[in-house]
Amino acid sequence: MTQPPLPDENGQQLEPFGQQPTQPPAPQQPGPQDQLPMAPQYGAPQYQAPQYQQVQGQPVQPPAQALPAGPVLVTIGDISVEQYRIVTPAGVLPTQGTNWSAMDMTRTEEKIPAYAIVLAIIFFLFCLLGLLFLLIKERKTTGFVQVTVQHGNRTHNTHVAAANPTQVADTLARVNYARTLCV
Repeated sequence: MTQPPLPDENGQQLEPFGQQPTQPPAPQQPGPQDQLPMAPQYGAPQYQAPQYQQVQGQPVQPPAQALPAGPVLVTIGDISVEQYRIVTPAGVLPTQGTNWSAMDMTRTEEKIPAYAIVLAIIFFLFCLLGLLFLLIKERKTTGFVQVTVQHGNRTHNTHVAAANPTQVADTLARVNYARTLCV
């Protein structure tokens, strides 16, 4: 049992699936749609591996986003250093060829606390040994350590607050460790 041919949207007769057409289709007249410049091509795009230029004397390196992620080895402010890459809010940098700098912008003030002045006045009236209270000094560290990481023309700065000299030494030690990872 055969089915009659069905018309399509252009008025041409369509044959049911699996049957051979009885007559060849009529040639179409060129219309305005055929005069468009280039119709878009649909389908899966063809992938081409990116080509990297080699600078004389330097090995070819893939872009930083293609570097494999790993565990964070050290964190300095908002900078995280991994084995193959450095993650900053400004973007991802490779560890190879990265320059680090750290600048200590802290200051330590030394002053006589108020209680020592009060005790010196009270004991001065009773004996002259009260003046020894004026030898009491209080040290206060304020400021930050500025850390800069640079690779090529990309730079990121961060400020690490420091409330005592131990925190300054810790931040500088972290920068030195990051330098050893970037060799």
